[in-house]
Amino acid sequence: MFKTKKDTVYIILAGIFIANAIVAELTGGKLIQIGPFIMSIGILPWPVVFLTTDIINEHFGREGVKKLSFITAGLIAYCILILFIGTKIPAFVTGNTVNDEQFHAVFGQGLFIMVASIIAFLVSQIIDVSIFWFLRNKTGKKMIWLRSTGSTIISQLIDSFIVSGIAFWATGKITTSQYLNMSITGYTFKLILAVALTPLIYLGHYLIEKYLHEEH
Repeated sequence: MFKTKKDTVYIILAGIFIANAIVAELTGGKLIQIGPFIMSIGILPWPVVFLTTDIINEHFGREGVKKLSFITAGLIAYCILILFIGTKIPAFVTGNTVNDEQFHAVFGQGLFIMVASIIAFLVSQIIDVSIFWFLRNKTGKKMIWLRSTGSTIISQLIDSFIVSGIAFWATGKITTSQYLNMSITGYTFKLILAVALTPLIYLGHYLIEKYLHEEH
């Protein structure tokens, strides 16, 4: 560990990837409305996950992304276990501390959402890396924007509808029209951010190449 600069880069990217994925899961139970549009607050950290996924794909290959995705899914499952245990242990209430109802309202409803997200996360990551490397094999090292945006367009379409469908629509928390609204809005938001962050992928690629080149 940390024997080479490439080890350091991977660990830093993995930390950013895992932290944002877990934060997205923990905050996913809160819905917000902007005008007529409904979406989960948990989608805010996901563009960072997309960004690090593409950078890891470029420098560490499909196996680097797949291994990290399964590790992250395992850590999310661990969070689910701890939160589930937390909802079953009675709270010590003094009047100014969090009681059981408040804790369950925030984290209890999030448990099913996190389960849905694990399924959607793994499916979308596998699709993302497959499309990314299909385009990479066709274009070589050129056109980073194409494989980055192209893989995100497909994978996040599937992710958005799976999460909303399992976590909110299938459980009766939202109507079908709200489900479609939420899924389409979330997908559009993530897609716009993914396109907007494309220059950062080039910047990250440049900085990592420069950093690793110094070692050689």
